[in-house]
Amino acid sequence: MGLSGRMRSLPKILPRLFILIAALAALALAGRFPVAAAERQPLEIATATGVHVFSVELAATDEERARGLMFRKELPAGQGMLFDFKRDQEVSMWMQNTYIPLDMIFIRADGRIHRIAENTEPLSTRIVSSGGPVRAVLEVIGGTARKLGIKAGDRVAHPMFRGAW
Repeated sequence: MGLSGRMRSLPKILPRLFILIAALAALALAGRFPVAAAERQPLEIATATGVHVFSVELAATDEERARGLMFRKELPAGQGMLFDFKRDQEVSMWMQNTYIPLDMIFIRADGRIHRIAENTEPLSTRIVSSGGPVRAVLEVIGGTARKLGIKAGDRVAHPMFRGAW
């Protein structure tokens, strides 16, 4: 095909090329900007020091759980993300692409805290295991569990854990 033949096919190719470039740009930007999992919901934890209220985002889909708190530069005190695994199961988490230290609070279906991994290491690919079957994981800013006296055995109140209190 000569140059004039290539020039005539260019108008046919341009729309496809534009769509491809736009799709690639969207994929590239998707990894750079955090996307909120959902609206915030209240969650309470009853400890020996009192009841502590959090405002949490719910991560209920595979995509939301995979993204978690990645790429966030801050997490205010009193906020967090609640990962719903739908049923009790062994869970493994990690901190890849997560820039802030987190406390991971592993919660059984009955609303009892099973285990807490405190101040997990930012950007680490080290696996953090639940150490037993859990329904959910609450991630809050690192140091929260120690500061508020949250311990294994404490109770969590949220609609996910109906009848927990």
